[in-house]
Order: sequence, then C-alpha cells, then structure tokens
Amino acid sequence: MTEDKKRIVLWGTGTVGSMVLAEVLRHPRFELAGVGVSNPAKVGRDAGDLCGAPETGTVATDSIDELIALRPDAVVHYGPTAQFADENIRVIEAFLRAGIDVCSTAMTPWVWPAMDKTPRAWRDPITEACLAGGASCFTTGIDPGFANDLFPMTLMGLCGEVQSVRASELLDYTDYEGDYEFEMGIGKPPEFTALLEHPDLLIMAWGPTVPMIADAAGIQLDSITTTWDKWVTPVDRPSAKGTVRAGTVAAIRFTVNGIHRGREVITLEHVNRIGHGAAPDWPSGTRDDVYRVDIIGSPSISQETSFRFTDGSGRTPAIAGCLATGMRALNAVPAVNELPPGWVTPLDLPLIAGAGTIR
Repeated sequence: MTEDKKRIVLWGTGTVGSMVLAEVLRHPRFELAGVGVSNPAKVGRDAGDLCGAPETGTVATDSIDELIALRPDAVVHYGPTAQFADENIRVIEAFLRAGIDVCSTAMTPWVWPAMDKTPRAWRDPITEACLAGGASCFTTGIDPGFANDLFPMTLMGLCGEVQSVRASELLDYTDYEGDYEFEMGIGKPPEFTALLEHPDLLIMAWGPTVPMIADAAGIQLDSITTTWDKWVTPVDRPSAKGTVRAGTVAAIRFTVNGIHRGREVITLEHVNRIGHGAAPDWPSGTRDDVYRVDIIGSPSISQETSFRFTDGSGRTPAIAGCLATGMRALNAVPAVNELPPGWVTPLDLPLIAGAGTIR
C-alpha cells in the first residue's frame, strides 16, 4: 500500500453505492476498509457479492461502531435522499463525531448549507459533530451538484462579464425508476399539486446551487423565485414504472431563479419528460439526456455534457450519471482530508482531477 492510498468505508450499496464499490475494489488510490448497509438482508454479505465482483473477504455490517473502529480515512456515504433526513443525519453525525471525514451524495440541501431555507434541525447537528470530532462533511451530486454548480462556475471563470448563466438538466425519464410521481407529479392528473411545486420546498431541495453561484460571483441576490410548468400527454406512454396514461402529466419543466438588481441572472432549469417526443416545444439537448450550461456574456458560452457507458453493458445514461455522482464524492476524499474541520462546499475544494484514474 502506498503512502497516499486512502482507506475507505463505503456506506450504502444501492444503485450508486454498488457501482462505486466496484470501482473502489480496483482503484489504485483507495483501499476498502469496510462496507455499511441499512438493509438487514445485506448484513454479512461479501462486498464483492454486493457489486458483482469476486469475493473480497470484507463483509457488510449495519454497525456504525464496528466501522468506526476500523479508523478509515473517510466514509463515502451513498444514503437515501433528504426525504430520509433523520437516518442520514444519524449515520453521518456518528462518523463525524468520531473524527472521520464524510463525503456524501445524500441530503442535497447540504450542497450549500449556508442557504437560509435549510432547516436548522438538518444543519446544526452536522455543524456540531464536525466541531466535536474535528472532521469535515462534503456533499455532492449531479443534481444539484457538480453539473449545476461546478460546470457553470468553471465556465464563468472564462468570461469578462456575465449577464446571465443557466444550468439545465434535460432528461428522458422513460427508463428512470426513482421517485417522481408525488415529487414531480409525473403520471398524475394535471390538477394534482406535486410536492416540489411548492416554491419553498423546491428552492430548499433543488435550488442551493443558485446562491452558491451568486456567492462565487461576489453578488448578493435580491430574491430567489421559481416557475413550474406541466405537459399533458395525449397518448399513453410506456415507462420503466408502468404506463403514463393519456390525459396525465408526462413532462415537467421548472426553474429556480436568482434575481439581482431586479433581473434574473442565475437560472437552474429542469426538463424531465417521459419519451423524447413529450413536450416538443420545451428545451432539448443536441443529444438525448444532457446537462447544459448557457452563459450570455463576454464571451457567451454553451456547453453540453452527456454521461454514457460504452462498455457494451447497455446501462442507461441515467445510470452513467449516477456513477459520475458517486465518483465525485470518492475522488474528493484526499482533498477533503486536507481541509480544516467543518462544512465543505465546491468553493473550498481544489481541482479534483481524478488521480489514479488513468491506469
């Protein structure tokens, strides 16, 4: 083992965590110290079995104390969304209080924890745990993580003036099996009010990158506003979760908007549809399933990013994006280890170039 190899505990072996686990096992810069799971059926199973790799001799446990006793350099945490905030906080807080850094993809409001809409009950326990243990906590993710903050902020650094910046997620949810019915109203009648239609919830859950970009640009926003639009399908549309019936919502488009000096300067936009032909008048990428940045300024810049598997596995772009999400958290570990205790945001990190990825 080389001096700069990091010992990792990986917590959570769902879609994202299991893919990252396979990468950890063959990565020259990381060593798997332990695996944490919340599903009782996974306790005692070999790490290799959990990710389709050969047996490793490392078995999964649901005991946080056992994992803390391993004294890893960091925990990479692939827990559930903020819908399960109490469980995420329970796990992450315990590691932080034990002096172990955490890099996570859960709790997307923590991407920018200074945001005033983040409940104190979600923020204060982590702030106190970092202080008590002398540890750091970093949260990332495609949404609202690096595709909607790292990409636009990097491109803004190439401009002399930025009049507006827009970060867009343009995705087909046909093969997506995550939660969107109650959250977004997809598959529901148009009169149904989705959870994220409520502006305060939408800003808290998916909008923290907007004030982050403002902070990076050195401006103070006057306000943050939202929009929400629905598209009703005239025909039945098949999806991985069943048929989206004619007369129900098959696409949604929303924005979270940063207002400065009376005009919209920062926009986070999402267009999520069932089928590429849904909502044909709404924005689409030049390729299917892309993340797009559009800057109007000096110079103006447009960038599209797509995530794909080219290994013949047939895995979807959405799954490729999930792996990118997880790897951002893992690859950030060495940099997070070098930072002072406390919250870590993309503005605190150096360039994460993926050391050890070319081999």
